[in-house]
Amino acid sequence: MNSDGKKKPFRKPKSSNPGVVAGPAKPGFQVRAAAAKILAAVVDRKLSLDGAVDNEHGNPAYKALNEGDRALVRAILNTTLRHLPRIDAAISRLLESPLPEGARALHHVLAIAAAQILYLDVPDHAAVDLAVEQSNQDPRNRRFAKLVNAVLRRLGREKDQILAEIATIPVMPEWFLQRLEKAYGKERAQSISESQLEPAAIDLTVKADAQRWAERLGGFALPTGGVRLAAFEGSIPSLEGFSEGDWWVQDAAASIPAQLFGDLTGKRVADLCAAPGGKTAQLVLAGGDVTAVEQSENRIKRLRANLDRLGLKAETVASDLTKYEPAELFDAILLDAPCSSTGTTRRHPDVLWAKGPEDIAKLAALQERLLRHAITLLKPDGTIVFSNCSLDPAEGEDVVARVLSDTPSVERAAVDPERWPGLEAAISALGEFRTTPDMLEVPAGFAGGLDGFYAVVMRRVA
Repeated sequence: MNSDGKKKPFRKPKSSNPGVVAGPAKPGFQVRAAAAKILAAVVDRKLSLDGAVDNEHGNPAYKALNEGDRALVRAILNTTLRHLPRIDAAISRLLESPLPEGARALHHVLAIAAAQILYLDVPDHAAVDLAVEQSNQDPRNRRFAKLVNAVLRRLGREKDQILAEIATIPVMPEWFLQRLEKAYGKERAQSISESQLEPAAIDLTVKADAQRWAERLGGFALPTGGVRLAAFEGSIPSLEGFSEGDWWVQDAAASIPAQLFGDLTGKRVADLCAAPGGKTAQLVLAGGDVTAVEQSENRIKRLRANLDRLGLKAETVASDLTKYEPAELFDAILLDAPCSSTGTTRRHPDVLWAKGPEDIAKLAALQERLLRHAITLLKPDGTIVFSNCSLDPAEGEDVVARVLSDTPSVERAAVDPERWPGLEAAISALGEFRTTPDMLEVPAGFAGGLDGFYAVVMRRVA
């Protein structure tokens, strides 16, 4: 009642969340709604895709789905993020005028649908219908439902022509492509960009006899000493040798840094920033008495679990690396430093959308601090390998150059290309490793390439 005794007119309560769907939704709707929400979280709020699609702590819309629907969400998101500049260009070609300011939610609905129409085996009518439904269910986008319908139907009709028109647009964001062109040249930068569209391989590091495991698992032996698998149905733990701890999953490039030490028998070795433990395992198998250091206790637990499965032992220490002071100096140290992870975009296409130049600058500064401290933990004549999975020299070559320029107690130890047949092109004139995703030719039937990685060997001379 009003104060004058008259009934108040009925008004539908406003939703506290304008994206919430009222009533039953069409089959497949919740999958697309979850994908659009997570795309917004990655592109607009710079959140990690891995975090959003975590089964325990991920986006609520994602966690509410069954496993089959979750897999479809991941496929849609990975495809959208891998092709996003081309998707944006395709949508722009079909709009008479740009979308209004603040229409980001509408953009994400269109992008998710366009990815399905252009690049996924989803019927066009299903992608269109569900995108229109998303628009109708969201008060912010309802007035654009007819626009969504018209644009996406035309996209389906003109798919082949549009795909041809956008085929040369780089799939990396402009800010990062410019950095690649500066570092590698325009042609090589384009090659690296295109490699992002290739599916990432599944590589294994084996305890022994890579050729035998390649034959048993239907893979082939890599020049890094590991095994690359062909596409297969089923799960990794179901493969022969997993439960026995005979191998572990590790990209070919990620297996290189630990191998640069050679034989570590009788040596005291530190693996700094050690989780999840693949490199720790390599150092143990090389004969080292290994101490694995990680700041996070949770990451230490994961590392211990992985070593337990492999039947390997290492001392583990939870510590802030910048404050870590061992009782005794080390003969060898591996510092695989935190980085922007721009070398892993085939696996993690969100990286270039969730990070920017300022992140690279901050991470490079952190890497330099960690490297300078790590050197103080090394015995005279000891060896340190510094590595990370960034493609940007600001996080690799530039960091090392600054440290070497004012640290006379340390010198670079060049890697011999002859010891790495098949990867000679990855070793620079200075003897540093620099892999890029467009490297590594493979037999037919296997995914090519490898992660982008930087690694350098240095020796303490005093």
